[in-house]
Amino acid sequence: MLDHQIVGNAMQMIVCTLQPGQVLFCEAGKFLFRSGDVVMETRLSQPASEARGGGAPGGVGGLLRGALEAGKRMAAGESFAFQHFTTRGGDGLVALAGVLPGEMRAIEVRPGETWMAEKDAFIGAEGTVRFDIAFSGARAGFSGGEGFVLEKFTSERGGTLFLGGAGNFIDINPAEYGGKLYVDTGCLVAFEGDKIRYGVERVGGLDRAGVMNAVFGGEGLSQATLEGDGRVILQSMTIDALAKALQKNTGAGDRKTGAGMGGIFGGSAD
Repeated sequence: MLDHQIVGNAMQMIVCTLQPGQVLFCEAGKFLFRSGDVVMETRLSQPASEARGGGAPGGVGGLLRGALEAGKRMAAGESFAFQHFTTRGGDGLVALAGVLPGEMRAIEVRPGETWMAEKDAFIGAEGTVRFDIAFSGARAGFSGGEGFVLEKFTSERGGTLFLGGAGNFIDINPAEYGGKLYVDTGCLVAFEGDKIRYGVERVGGLDRAGVMNAVFGGEGLSQATLEGDGRVILQSMTIDALAKALQKNTGAGDRKTGAGMGGIFGGSAD
């Protein structure tokens, strides 16, 4: 278990205290700062892969496994490489953060346990945690968009996992509310993969009500479904909604089309 502290409110960060023998890894772009006794290396493979017989980081086996993993991550739109952190001797500090204003969550992945997370939720993890890409199936993916690619985390010995998202988090167990949740795919952060079943369902039918929901409801044609008795973490802000709000308030959409009130009144007088 990594000694850590979650710092901040609207834009949180994780500050970890590494002890000798511990390894922390993260996706490129999530590192903030480290103390002088912490060594940082950029590798294609993750620590768990190297420990499972992938070969030395500089050997042929290690390079091949790393290239295959990196290719899979790239195909899913994830980071190509990982940054590894270790301490030379004494305790060392390493800080990580996400790229959006919101919360972070530390999860202890127990041996044999599986956690699934939305694409881009991964911030960092202890070296004993295994990171992988999971596909929810072509049918669900094409209809649900964001739900197609999920991040999968397991650990043979247990380890600490750090996830981040946008806005505020809420923990819900579907079993306490009829056994099933319907969720905007962008609101999903993570869930217990061995206890919760994930799927994608169409919002309404091909009738008037279904068309109204899809076109004017702002939710698209599909929603994610989460069923079972386990932990689900949701976020209050979606990346898509944030992008649309920024575009609207900066007048970007109006400048592209040349129409709208923002384009008329938003510019400065010459």
